[in-house]
Amino acid sequence: MSKKKNRRKEKYAALKWETARELHLDDDLQKGALTTREAGKIGGQMVRKLVEAGEKSLEVNQETKNIEKRA
Repeated sequence: MSKKKNRRKEKYAALKWETARELHLDDDLQKGALTTREAGKIGGQMVRKLVEAGEKSLEVNQETKNIEKRA
């Protein structure tokens, strides 16, 4: 597996654990005893965070382009 894929995998794993902690489900995740509902909560929250990050990135890119046009 390439280094880039490994880093991406590690980032998603870190996001999963961060999200589980926020939802107070990290103990269940560590035990491997998540219900389908709990896994869905973690996954859904992860998707929300990724979408927000993507939107923020698009905003920054658009602002950068606008600044470059003015210069």
